[in-house]
Amino acid sequence: MLDVAVIEEPAAAEASLDPIRARILAALAEPGSAAMLATRLGLPRQKVNYHLKELERHALVELVQERRKGNVTERVYRATAASYVISPSVLAAVSPDPSRSPDQLSARWLLALGSRLVQEVGSLLTGATRARRRVATFGIDAQVRFASAADRTAFAEELAQAVATLVSRYHDESAPDGRSHRVIVGLHQIPAVAQPAAGPEPEPEAAAATATATATAQTGTEPNRAGTEPKQEDPR
Repeated sequence: MLDVAVIEEPAAAEASLDPIRARILAALAEPGSAAMLATRLGLPRQKVNYHLKELERHALVELVQERRKGNVTERVYRATAASYVISPSVLAAVSPDPSRSPDQLSARWLLALGSRLVQEVGSLLTGATRARRRVATFGIDAQVRFASAADRTAFAEELAQAVATLVSRYHDESAPDGRSHRVIVGLHQIPAVAQPAAGPEPEPEAAAATATATATAQTGTEPNRAGTEPKQEDPR
């Protein structure tokens, strides 16, 4: 079972979004038969069988065992991954495009960058899984709390300058064996957690002062020999 599988086919995405099938996928983190799932989920076995066939048709579940029980052959399934991500490529022509109105201060542009990140890394991961290779990536996830909007602006300017300096230092357009990477740096406010009805309301300024910054560099793939994770990835 994979940790994460990327869904790139519209029909598979539709199948995964069905509420009953989503429950079946979650239940199949541990292998189970239609009869076992029917008991766990409180559903008729016939209905579970129907949804299992649809999930298997889209490679969202896989057969792991067949065993005889009297005159019946019981088929045991498990989900193909612990979790799934639907690639924006499923939406094709209507997926967000960062090339439209690029604006560093636009939340919609940041969302479009994130959408492209999911699509590109998802595509790399899908190809690497088929080839039994490993995707070499790097990511940073950090939180910073700003005292004021002015501090947030100053931070963003310094961060942009630092990234531009690093890119200009290491970018080599003429390198014959070089690999192109994409670097994305984003800054956004962390959504406030809903408070209980009887609890105190959060202070607006305090909620607005919390933010998160993420940076990701993505590359091609590298071998994963003998089924083990390499200790260090190709730095290129």
